[in-house]
Amino acid sequence: MTKIPRVLTIAGSDSGGGAGIQADLKTFCAFGVYGMSVITAATAQNTLRVNGVEPLSPDFVSLQFESILSDIGVDAVKTGMLFSADIIDRVAQKLKENKILHVVVDPVMLAKGGDPLLQASAVEMLKNYLIPQASLVTPNIPEAEVLAEMTIETNSHVMEAALKIHKLGCKAVLIKGGHLPGDATDVLFDGDHFWSFEEKRIDSRNTHGTGCTYSSAIAANLAKGHSLKEAVTISKAFITEAIRQAFNLGKGHGPLNHFVRVKGMEGCPNQN
Repeated sequence: MTKIPRVLTIAGSDSGGGAGIQADLKTFCAFGVYGMSVITAATAQNTLRVNGVEPLSPDFVSLQFESILSDIGVDAVKTGMLFSADIIDRVAQKLKENKILHVVVDPVMLAKGGDPLLQASAVEMLKNYLIPQASLVTPNIPEAEVLAEMTIETNSHVMEAALKIHKLGCKAVLIKGGHLPGDATDVLFDGDHFWSFEEKRIDSRNTHGTGCTYSSAIAANLAKGHSLKEAVTISKAFITEAIRQAFNLGKGHGPLNHFVRVKGMEGCPNQN
């Protein structure tokens, strides 16, 4: 019998299909892992804006998590939009109880158009209870500024912020540099070493779901047995090509193309 890696996304639903749960599950399929979901909130959104958010109850978020863990099991978890302090508290509790090996935390705070996806009151809960359990935290520049409590304008600022976020208790930090000028350079820090991952910037408005897709790709690759550096390398190539071949849908920030293929996507190191 073939063993397939099991990857769980804990995030919000995007009615437009470009980000959130929908982007995560598409990404899991692209990398050949079995995707599952715990939905934290439903959003009414498209490529232009988030028109509404309806969070699920913390009890129901817990029930979804328990249903998956008690039967199917999980090899890696990716968290995205968690919305509230109460939901973060429940997710953090479940992760602590079950000691999942790979936990990728994408600290989603704003939608691509600037709409808030995390209540301001939830930031401290995120920093104190969820990030310390993370194998990897993947903030973009604005999110890293919130977590590190500093302004980021240069590459040296990025490295300083990575050090500060790492001190919150996570094993590693990947700060995505897409908001800075120049090439799209991401910086990974594992507590001992820094690595940079560079790609030429692609001039495109169709970047909706970039953060969700990137973090999900990393979680999928960790579940497949790749090292952290390998997982980021493959995922960086994937997200770059997904932007390059993005779909021109909608009137705003269109979705990525989750059906691209890049080197390293083939094979599954830990399958029988």
